[in-house]
Amino acid sequence: MKIKGFRSLKHIILPVVSLFIVSCTGYEFGANAFHKLPEETALDKIYNYSGKIIIIGAGASGLASAKILEENNIDYQIIEATDRYGGRLKKIEGFADFPMDIGAEWIHNKPEILNKLKGVKGKEIKEELISYRLESSSLWDGSNLSKVPKKELDEYFEGFTEYKFKNSTWYDFVADNFAKKVEHKIKYNSPVIAINYSKEQIEITTKNGEKIIGDKVLVTVPIGVLKSKMIEFIPKLDSKKINAIESIKYFTGFKLALKFSNKFYPNVISCETEEGDKEFYDYSFKKDSKYNILGLLSTGSSAEEYYKLGSKEAIVKNVISELDRMFDGAASKFYTGDFVFQDWGNHEFTKGTWSTSFFDKSSITELNRPIDKKVYFAGGANDLYNQGGVPGAIMSGYYTIDKLLSESK
Repeated sequence: MKIKGFRSLKHIILPVVSLFIVSCTGYEFGANAFHKLPEETALDKIYNYSGKIIIIGAGASGLASAKILEENNIDYQIIEATDRYGGRLKKIEGFADFPMDIGAEWIHNKPEILNKLKGVKGKEIKEELISYRLESSSLWDGSNLSKVPKKELDEYFEGFTEYKFKNSTWYDFVADNFAKKVEHKIKYNSPVIAINYSKEQIEITTKNGEKIIGDKVLVTVPIGVLKSKMIEFIPKLDSKKINAIESIKYFTGFKLALKFSNKFYPNVISCETEEGDKEFYDYSFKKDSKYNILGLLSTGSSAEEYYKLGSKEAIVKNVISELDRMFDGAASKFYTGDFVFQDWGNHEFTKGTWSTSFFDKSSITELNRPIDKKVYFAGGANDLYNQGGVPGAIMSGYYTIDKLLSESK
C-alpha cells in the first residue's frame, strides 16, 4: 500500500482497520495467521487433575482457561481484582441504539475464528457480523486532511479481512460463551499482591489480607500489571522472565466516543503520531443506527499528550478543537455535548491498552515459560499464534491450561 503514514511501521497503526499492516511488514497476523491455529485446542481434550488451580484475572484468557477446568470437573477459583469480569472488554448501552464495545472491538480475523474459539466445527457462524470494508478514509498530519483512494481501501480489505459484531459486542461473546459458565467461581474485588510458590502448595495473598491456597496458579493479568510489579512473587522472578516482561511494548491510552447531530466525517481518520495509535472512526459504521457516534482510540505518545491536559473534559475540548480544524468548525456546530471516556491507561488493574509482543518471538516464548511447574502465565501478550486481540487472549488461555494440565499427569 502507498498510503502516506503506512510506510513507516515502527509501531501498530490504523487499528480500526487492523492491528497490523501485514503486506508491508512480512508478519503474519490475525486473518493472515489463521493457518497457525492448532487443529485441536484444550476444548477437544479430556483432562484429569485432582489438585486446585487458582486463576488470577477474569479477562478473556482467564475465563477461557476456567471453561476448560469447569468442563473437566477440576477444582478451581478465579481471583479478580475488580467488581466485574471481562478485563479490557467492556460494553456500554444507552449511549446509542446499539451496544458499544469500549474496550476490544475489532475481530481482526476470519469469521470462523469465532467457531474455533467456541469449539464449534465448520465455517458457518451464528453471530451477525459487519464486513469492515471501509468506504471512506482520510489521513491527518496535524495540518492537512487528505483522502485515501477507495481503490487502496478495497485492496487492503482483500489482503486482510476485518469484521465487527453488528448487534452485539466482544464483551457479549465472551460473556455468553465463557463467563456465564464459570462466574460462580469468580471472587471479585480481590487484587492479588503476592504469590508465594516456595512451598509444595501455593499461597495467594490479596490486598484484603485473605490467603488462598492452591496447587497451581495461572496468572492472566495484563502485561502492564506485571510491569508495575503490583504482584510480588516469592521467590522473585528470575532475570529472564523479568527481562521478557519489560521488553514487551504496552501502550497507555484511552477510548473516547463523541455524539454529533450530523455526520461530517469519513469512516476513519488516521492521524500521524510518533508512537502508538491515534485513530478516529465511525462507531455507527454499518450499524443501521440513527446516531452519529465518532470514536477516538489514542495510545502511546498521543495519549500521553492528551493526559497532560489534566481531565477528560479538557481532552474532549481539545479533540473537538482538532476536529474543527479538520472540518472547518463542523465538530463544534454538531457536537451534542455527550461523550463516553474509557481510560484504560490509568486504570489501576489494566495500566494500558494492547501489547506488541508479536514483534518479539523470544519474549513470547519466555513469557509462556512456567515456573517450577507451579506458576503459569497467559494473556493477550502471550499469544503464540499471532491472532491478536481477544482471539489471541483466548487461544493463550487454551494453550497454557493445556500445558499446565498435561505437565501435571
